[in-house]
Amino acid sequence: MTCSENSPLGKPTLYADQYDASLLFPIPRAPQRAELGVGSTLPFLGADLWTAFELSWLNARGKPQVALAHITVPCESVNIIESKSLKLYLGSFNNTRFRDAAEVLAHLRTDLTEAAWRGGVMQSSVGVKLVAAELFDREPIEELDGLSLDRLELDCEHYTPAPELLSSATDEAPVSEVLTSNLLRSNCPVTGQPDWGSVQISYFGPQIDQAELLRYIVSYRNHQGFHEQCVERMFMDIQARCQPHKLSVYARYTRRGGLDINPFRTSYPQALPLNHRNARQ
Repeated sequence: MTCSENSPLGKPTLYADQYDASLLFPIPRAPQRAELGVGSTLPFLGADLWTAFELSWLNARGKPQVALAHITVPCESVNIIESKSLKLYLGSFNNTRFRDAAEVLAHLRTDLTEAAWRGGVMQSSVGVKLVAAELFDREPIEELDGLSLDRLELDCEHYTPAPELLSSATDEAPVSEVLTSNLLRSNCPVTGQPDWGSVQISYFGPQIDQAELLRYIVSYRNHQGFHEQCVERMFMDIQARCQPHKLSVYARYTRRGGLDINPFRTSYPQALPLNHRNARQ
């Protein structure tokens, strides 16, 4: 099954507590990308940075273990992984005995890579890093760097994506800016539940009208779309309407079901952002 309508999202669910990789539910990226005019050759690089806050298993003696997991899904993968299915999959570790954390890590990397590339040819594996409980205090809380668009006082009237709001000064010298907002909200396309987020837009090129960019971000308020799809829509709209020479769009969404999803898309090769949560996460 690959259609979101067939996923466990928004449906009564039995919670397995014995390891079961079949619980992972991939959803193809291609149909949503086709709506944006994105074909097989992607106009961006990047990844989806996940944090799993509710990971537990039993050691060989039956004693519970806990950890955080940082997961990096490459944006070129065939599928996104539906978030409730990932929650159910992680829950299946709860009463399963593993030799050590390395065995847990190996299962996570293998299973998530298979789901992300199911139906296609694997190009790169999903990255997984476990953070042991004794290292939790080293996990930083940081806000996105940049000039806050939220400082602007303005009227907002659009609550579904309105790319026509976007504009830039194409007749002036290019600028380099990093702009942020905490006013991003979109909604799950299956359950309608709100997804709250912060977004960082970095670019070099004609100066983007900041007030209209903020109105554009606000226009996602009633939009239904998965996190990954919202960020790709933003990237494509800004690229088309504002014509930057370089562009990166990074969103950090608040967690739901013990998971946060933080997509990053960029027009040029660069290191991925560090997966540091912000205060709302």
